[in-house]
Amino acid sequence: MWIKSGLLPLLVSYLVALVLMVMPMPTFLEAWRPDWLSLVIIYWVMALPHRVGMGTVLVLGLIADILMGSVFGIYATALLIMAYPAIRHFQRIRNYSFTQQAFVVAVLILVKRVIVYELEHVLNDAVFNFAYLYPVLSSAIAWPWVYLILRKYRRHYLVR
Repeated sequence: MWIKSGLLPLLVSYLVALVLMVMPMPTFLEAWRPDWLSLVIIYWVMALPHRVGMGTVLVLGLIADILMGSVFGIYATALLIMAYPAIRHFQRIRNYSFTQQAFVVAVLILVKRVIVYELEHVLNDAVFNFAYLYPVLSSAIAWPWVYLILRKYRRHYLVR
């Protein structure tokens, strides 16, 4: 039932993104970690906007808040604001080339990172470090591979 409806493959992709979000990395690469959860969310809202919407993004954001140990709602708010344009303009973004999509993804993740920083700054007196924006570039570079892998995954498990 779960596999046939495509729910299990969706949940597995979310779980993998959440694990990659907190998985230990070498210190010199930590600042360059792509924003895996945002990439997966952007893919699924573009591929299946009728199944993956703001409710899904909200739940994933609240789980990210718990995993990252932030004030409850920071990641949820940022992910909701980031996902809205992707959901709103999914048909247009789908037709872009990989380069154009990577640019859109970079802008969306930049918006998300700025919102998270601003909320952390207001609530926890976070100090800005330019390295905080490195994931914007690494996520844009990773986007074509994430897109192709998730598309193959979606077609293999017939997620519709």
